[in-house]
Amino acid sequence: MTGAAARTDWRPVRVIGVPDSLILFDGVCVLCSFWVRFVIDRDRAAQFHFAPVQSPIGAELAARLGIDPENPETNAVILDGRAYFKSDAALAVLSHLPRWPWVRLLHIVPRPLRDWCYDCVAGSRYRLFGRTDRCMMPTPDITARFLSENPTASPRSL
Repeated sequence: MTGAAARTDWRPVRVIGVPDSLILFDGVCVLCSFWVRFVIDRDRAAQFHFAPVQSPIGAELAARLGIDPENPETNAVILDGRAYFKSDAALAVLSHLPRWPWVRLLHIVPRPLRDWCYDCVAGSRYRLFGRTDRCMMPTPDITARFLSENPTASPRSL
């Protein structure tokens, strides 16, 4: 997928040249930063890597995926060469964590309903949970899991 136009269809799309297991998130959103910490704490295999949309690489990837880097309305995750957005992204990440595969059952709920719930929280996330002046700063023990190179680089080489 290419282009900087804002998306209106948030179904999963095939992407090329983006490392798998990469989570793109709003780095100034307190809820989104909590989500990243939640994933890190449960991802014992350290399969997931992260890029805030406020970073140069994150903004480039966000624009490529059709996410407005100035006002991101969704997180995204890249798995098996596909980008997942909104509720699909959350369910995809959770289903890859130990003790969370049961969330796959939530795919029975139609995507429009799941995404409506996602949008209700995402649209109020700054008001409900807060916003910081700068992106989450990873601690030294997890710095290697944050993308700091070209997004086409292998996440294992970080």
